[in-house]
Amino acid sequence: MSLKQHFEMLAAYNQLMNSTVYIAASHLSPAEFAKDRGAFFASIQGTLNHILVGDTIWLKRFATHPSCQNSLRHVVALPSPTSLDQILFQEFNSLWKHRAWLDQQIIDWVDALPEAKLDDVLSYQNSKALPFSRQFSSLILHFFNHQTHHRGQVSTLLSQAGEDIGVTDLLALIPDQPSI
Repeated sequence: MSLKQHFEMLAAYNQLMNSTVYIAASHLSPAEFAKDRGAFFASIQGTLNHILVGDTIWLKRFATHPSCQNSLRHVVALPSPTSLDQILFQEFNSLWKHRAWLDQQIIDWVDALPEAKLDDVLSYQNSKALPFSRQFSSLILHFFNHQTHHRGQVSTLLSQAGEDIGVTDLLALIPDQPSI
């Protein structure tokens, strides 16, 4: 499997797991969804918004790479988040709708990524305006890992609220191979 194919699998996993998480979260009342549960981003609402904020920030950074300018043009048009804990969407259905839209943008972007450009270096500034230059493919891996990390937190918060999201293993998307 090529590096790009791994990223395609991670984009599909991201979409599947987000759908699973949002379906479980849809069973909660607005008060339960927004309830401070002592998590780093306080609530399920806060953590799901943080994932969206992080995705938006990173996709806007990725859009500065010449090979991504077209595929991420719709994301570039979004307002830039002002903080990592910003609540972009108070209302659950609006949050879910935007999440589903962004997940499709991620899939389309990864599909358009040229394999030959994954070893490029991407220069960007973090949220404190500090400059960095890192391997593009490693940053993409961080992007997907960040989502998974915080979805794990959401899965715990949902479990505490009585909602089981079921199996979350990436293993389900790894193709079975013939034995050698």
